[in-house]
This record gives sequence, C-alpha cells and structure tokens, in this order.
Amino acid sequence: MYALFTMFTLGPETQEIADKLGEKFSSILTGLKGFKRLTMFRDDETGENGGLSLWESKADAEVALATTGSELREAVSGVVKGQPKRGVYEVWSVFEAD
Repeated sequence: MYALFTMFTLGPETQEIADKLGEKFSSILTGLKGFKRLTMFRDDETGENGGLSLWESKADAEVALATTGSELREAVSGVVKGQPKRGVYEVWSVFEAD
C-alpha cells in the first residue's frame, strides 16, 4: 500500500475554502484506479491543511500525484501561502485500536 501526502497553508479562518477543496478532490481521487481512502486534516490556528490518501500500488499513487497536480495548483491559486508539498510514500505498517 502507498500513501499520497499533500500539505498546504491557506491561513487562518479559511475553513470554507478547505471544505470546498476536500469535496472537490475527494470526488476526483475516488474515481481513480487503486484508491482506498482519503483523510483530510487541518490546524485552524495556522491554516495548515493536509490530505493523506491511500492507494493499492505505488503506480496508482504516482498517477494520482501526476494527474491532480495542476488541478490542485489551480484550485489554491491566489489563496495558498507558498507551494503545496506533495509526495508518495510506502506504507510499511498500520496500527489500529482493537
């Protein structure tokens, strides 16, 4: 299993923008081959936002990274501080509560 990790900063009091981005990208990602799960997270004080999506294979995650890059840049243009940070990582273990 592989993870596509995305981090970006919108600034404080931007929850509405983050919600719209979450809705947009959840519908895009769920339609791609190998998609398993998407978790979105946010720090309200700093406006940092992130997404962690899980994929069946490294190839699936890399396709998602490549095909959503321009859409993400366009969606956050004018509101993002700095550049979004994104990468694909191998999930080597998962720990869950009983």
